[in-house]
Amino acid sequence: MNQTNLFSFASDDKRYHTWNYHLRNTFGHKVFKVALDGGFDCPNRDGTVAHGGCTFCSAAGSGDFAGDRADDLVTQFNAIKVKMHEKWKDGKYMAYFQAYTNTHAPVEELREKYESVLGLDGVVGLSIATRPDCLPDDVVEYLAELNKRTYLWVELGLQTVHERTAMLINRAHDFNCYIEGVNKLRKHGIRVCSHIINGLPLENHEMMMKTAKAVADLNVQGIKIHLLHLLKGTPMVKQYEKGKLDFMSQDDYVNLVCDQLEIIPPEMIVHRITGDGPIDLMIGPMWSVNKWNVLNSIDAELKRRNSFQGKFHNKEEVTLS
Repeated sequence: MNQTNLFSFASDDKRYHTWNYHLRNTFGHKVFKVALDGGFDCPNRDGTVAHGGCTFCSAAGSGDFAGDRADDLVTQFNAIKVKMHEKWKDGKYMAYFQAYTNTHAPVEELREKYESVLGLDGVVGLSIATRPDCLPDDVVEYLAELNKRTYLWVELGLQTVHERTAMLINRAHDFNCYIEGVNKLRKHGIRVCSHIINGLPLENHEMMMKTAKAVADLNVQGIKIHLLHLLKGTPMVKQYEKGKLDFMSQDDYVNLVCDQLEIIPPEMIVHRITGDGPIDLMIGPMWSVNKWNVLNSIDAELKRRNSFQGKFHNKEEVTLS
């Protein structure tokens, strides 16, 4: 794809294939996610595969901005929808099962919960966050059924391809498990979004680039690039206190994200390139709280480089450490 064609899809003047543009192009109008807490647990917390959870994960199971699990899903949906409409007057909705592991239950329970929101007025699809080791055959078959009748994404947390880091953050699955999970979903044509985290303990620029390169070479349709946020009450606080974690500077993060965007396929949908944690729980890096400044800085750096998503994309084997 040449530079002219690449920028033709960026109606929001971005030099990468944004989630916002993709949804507008797919549905013809604004679509936004309504983040829900389905009341699930995590196999990395309840002992199914491990205890304690990933060391970066908050008590809310990375669903700090999702609905209140004390409420039923319809109540959550309506409450979050009202808040979202304070920013966007019009739009349709993606029901986003965000908190914890959203396929970690019998398929009958999944069906009951997903269907309860899928039928709500204005809902055009589902996004389901889960782990690659939590995709039994009957669940995948149900997801394949959903994929035939609604717009479906499954979001899988990879975070890093480096097994040393995976052990340090207590991820409790390896990269081969991730590949198997992706293949199970793609066998049925289900769209997959891979999550990666920049700034994990003891990782350098080269390691983080290898993670992005590995995702670029997978059969996935989307990527979420996260900045590590250290939150109060998470196990990673102890790693930070022991000197195993240094916060990235904003300049280093911006440059890294631009490097990563340059090597991923131009057609891969970029769901996220930064994020912010709950301000009352944040230990650092505090510069990330100003999300729009980070986003604008990424735009400015790509423009300064005269660069864009996919500029240096090519497939080659990645050696993992």
